[in-house]
Amino acid sequence: MMYIIILLLVVFFVLLTRCYLLKREIKRAARQLSELNNEVTSKKIDISYYDKEVEQLAVEINKQIDLTQKAEAEKRSSENELKQAISYISHDIRTPATSILGYIQFLESDEITKEVKQEYTGIIKANAQRLKTLLEEFFELSVIDQIDYPLKLEEINLNSLTLEVLLGFYEEFHQKDLEPAIHIPDRGFFLTTDPSAVKRVLENLIVNAIRHSTGHVSVELKQLDQSVQLIVMNTVKDLKEQDVQHLFDRFYKADHTRAEKGTGLGLPIAKSLMEKMNGSLSAELKENQLLMTCEWKYE
Repeated sequence: MMYIIILLLVVFFVLLTRCYLLKREIKRAARQLSELNNEVTSKKIDISYYDKEVEQLAVEINKQIDLTQKAEAEKRSSENELKQAISYISHDIRTPATSILGYIQFLESDEITKEVKQEYTGIIKANAQRLKTLLEEFFELSVIDQIDYPLKLEEINLNSLTLEVLLGFYEEFHQKDLEPAIHIPDRGFFLTTDPSAVKRVLENLIVNAIRHSTGHVSVELKQLDQSVQLIVMNTVKDLKEQDVQHLFDRFYKADHTRAEKGTGLGLPIAKSLMEKMNGSLSAELKENQLLMTCEWKYE
């Protein structure tokens, strides 16, 4: 009987000690969480009482801390991107708007000739068109970014579509005295995707190549084992690797000397559309050549 009593006392003492240690560990974890929440420290919680359940609880809490910190970082990044976008679009809108108002004031003068009035009217139209393009592209990008952006899937011949888009830029190539090198196989590459989205991507890449080429543009279509690639290449001058890393950032203009010719939204729109189509768009600088590579993986 005495042994049973002693055994019960030992068990009771062990359980009491365990409860005390668990309670102390819970208080310690609560204090660490409070310090973390109040930004006293950025350190995640650790444990001093090693118990399987307590360890697992600490692991799960730290996972949640990681998720929370990641969400907060993404939120800050989105807020900064929005502020930057508002700043850029405000600047880009203000420039043509100020020009339009200035030339309208000139037109109100009775002292200018008919020829000058025609010149000023042309400048106003050009600035109004730039303003219209900027607003349309900004709206287009905001629509593409929506989670439920609709895609109309159908089978397309990428070879034919690429040639069709290139043909539409004949006059632009001619004006820049460019003769693109086209490498498109006779064998058709067929994809199930949105033809309008693909066409928009190609148009934006070709526009970018024509605007910034220093003398050469090429378009190549090739098939890999599990995918098909479309590569638009143009020669560039004074483009740096750090510029390439930001080419798909909204409103980014690596070529500041030609800032008035673009909105800085064409490449971000192209990349967003490629991602919506479960494809990819990447940029690479090889010596004095900028390569834009679209890739669609076969399902």
